[in-house]
Amino acid sequence: MFSNLEVMIAIRYLGSRRQEGFISVIAWFSLLGIVLGVATLIIVMSVMNGFRSELLKRIIGLNGHISVYHNSAPIKDFDNLAVRLGEVPGILSVTPQLQGQVMALVEGRATGALVTGMRRSALEARQFIEKNIVNGSIESFAAQPNVILGSRLAERLALEVGDRMTLISPSSTPTAFGSMPRMRSFTVSAIFNIGMFEYDNTLIFMPLNFAQDFFKSGDSVNVLEITVDDPEKVASIRSKLNEFLEKSLRAVDWKQKNSSFFRALNVERNVMFLILTLIIVVAAFNIISSMIMLVNDKRASIAILRTMGATRGSVMRVFFLSGASVGVAGTFLGSLLGLIFCWNIESIRQLLQYFTGTELFSAEIYFLSKLPAEVDSIEVVFVMSMSLFLSLVASLYPSWRAARTDPIEALRNG
Repeated sequence: MFSNLEVMIAIRYLGSRRQEGFISVIAWFSLLGIVLGVATLIIVMSVMNGFRSELLKRIIGLNGHISVYHNSAPIKDFDNLAVRLGEVPGILSVTPQLQGQVMALVEGRATGALVTGMRRSALEARQFIEKNIVNGSIESFAAQPNVILGSRLAERLALEVGDRMTLISPSSTPTAFGSMPRMRSFTVSAIFNIGMFEYDNTLIFMPLNFAQDFFKSGDSVNVLEITVDDPEKVASIRSKLNEFLEKSLRAVDWKQKNSSFFRALNVERNVMFLILTLIIVVAAFNIISSMIMLVNDKRASIAILRTMGATRGSVMRVFFLSGASVGVAGTFLGSLLGLIFCWNIESIRQLLQYFTGTELFSAEIYFLSKLPAEVDSIEVVFVMSMSLFLSLVASLYPSWRAARTDPIEALRNG
């Protein structure tokens, strides 16, 4: 497509000479703009993907895919109901739970927490919890009044495995001396670290029988958590459940519970994509301006080429190759830079945090304790294709203008 002579001339025109130094500087800035635009776009999209993937993995790994609630009262005879629900196609398991808000108290330190009461077999089935236990074990779970709590909650209350903590229920117990808050002491048997601030900071697991006794719920629970075989198709299974369940019961899937959160994440992702695409667009306009200046500066050279027999198509290809090479080089260098950054993003964050002395990724704000990045090859190819397309389009007008140069007028004015 391009002859060796055209390639040689294009490379020569891109080279910096003393009288053409300013044009070369603009070309270098165009290259740098495309590199930064492509790299930043890949990094941001990968971080957004990582956020969604990590949050989804933790939300689904710790909670069920579908939760069944009673509209106004606890769920009685829950074991039989769980067996019937387990027969619905697509459902893998049904876990009875008793959830309630409490106040955790340790030597004058108090904080709110969420207690989830479940059987030991159900807790062991949640391998995501067992794999993230950093201290202690679940061997003694359900054998005695003990709890498993998150690492940040344990840190705030200065608790270790074997320590005791007092839980206070918001509902009171009537006595001869009036209503008294319901209190009970529990032993910490294990501490987990999910890596998600909301769970590590507030969640407490308790044996179901002790939770029922503590909350005075009798032989009942207030939620049935269901795990399905395909979390992405949870809506269809929820529809089947709503037809199967009594009117007093309702099913809510994980997409409904977290719809606002994931919707906001997608909106932010799309807005960031549009904003960062403007960097590549600006760099493409820089290519146009630098190439137009190069064409004006090379009018005499173009006239000489034309008088020596070069066709308009040949001249157009020379300047098109000059502009396109900036875009192509910037695209591939930016992609390489972005991928290297994504593959080492957590190490880079820790390095910057070490030198600046500030926390660059606070778990209290961003929910996760580590900065995630998940590279999507399809998105990388799309970003590269978009950058190449804009660069090639930006090179068309200056090269067409160079091909339209009248050699006689150029020599006369030169």
